[in-house]
Amino acid sequence: MAYWMIVGLWLVYLALTANLEWSNLLLGLLIATGLTRLLQPPRGTIELRRLPAALLALVRYLLVVLLNAVRSGVMVARLVLQPNLPLRQGIIAIPSGCDSELATALSAHAITLAPGEMVIEIGEGGVMYTHALDATHSAEYVAEAQQLRRELLSEIFP
Repeated sequence: MAYWMIVGLWLVYLALTANLEWSNLLLGLLIATGLTRLLQPPRGTIELRRLPAALLALVRYLLVVLLNAVRSGVMVARLVLQPNLPLRQGIIAIPSGCDSELATALSAHAITLAPGEMVIEIGEGGVMYTHALDATHSAEYVAEAQQLRRELLSEIFP
């Protein structure tokens, strides 16, 4: 069990409650231990030879997510400032193409971070059903962006 995680959660609990009575100290320790047992990721071995490539892919992934958020934010701002622009809202299906559930969840999170798009459900096989403000252009754009995210996430999470 990760004792550092228990101590960290316990300290956060104590900071949020601001109560240092012995009963609250014990309750916080029990909650922190329970959460750690529930949330502790499975232990795996980290291959040191893969680490530089995984870190580089992580940096590239974060830059791609940031760029997509800025680009989508400009699009949404344009729609707000020019309300006469037509909206072609719709729901599009985006296959995640990731083997890992964590990679699929991160991909869905990256899509939802972009203004104007929101993953509303992840179906069987990792298909992400996404609401888009402009579904006509989003289908093409999302397929390209998802391919890049898929490649980067597969480098980060083998």
